[in-house]
Amino acid sequence: MKILTFGASSHKNSINKQLAYWAAKQIENEEITYIDLNDFEMPIYSIDKEMEQGIPNEATVFANHIDQNDLILISFAEHNGAYTAAFKNCFDWISRIPNRTVWNNKKMLLLATSPGERGGSSVLQMAVARFPFNGGNIVGSFSLPKFHENFNQEKGITNETLLAQFNDVIKGIS
Repeated sequence: MKILTFGASSHKNSINKQLAYWAAKQIENEEITYIDLNDFEMPIYSIDKEMEQGIPNEATVFANHIDQNDLILISFAEHNGAYTAAFKNCFDWISRIPNRTVWNNKKMLLLATSPGERGGSSVLQMAVARFPFNGGNIVGSFSLPKFHENFNQEKGITNETLLAQFNDVIKGIS
């Protein structure tokens, strides 16, 4: 299985990038492709910009990454209860590419984390509900609360109960 993974944040030290990269290594795979949203900066989507300039090359490259993998693993940062602006902009541009759905019917494992009690659960719920309408086949989701208390860069999820929940989510993904 080929996995595309990224944190849906432009923060260079994103805890969601850390979680996404660790989580991808926990799934049996042949290859993991890590991408960074900072490599896909585009003008803020508007119909006027699309009509004047067309779809940016970065959107096509991002879509090609989706197409070349079997599983898309995203960990969402939550900004005011929703997607980050960086992620939403990529999502909007990709949705404008002719003759495709955004996620191209790929399997998706959706995660979220935050320093707080809810672990980004609002944005995660939003994505789980929305992405099937955009060609996403959601095979699992998981929210990690209190990232700094429950995650270690070398060990991963350190809380045994949360680790067991995560392992239940990824069991059978292949």
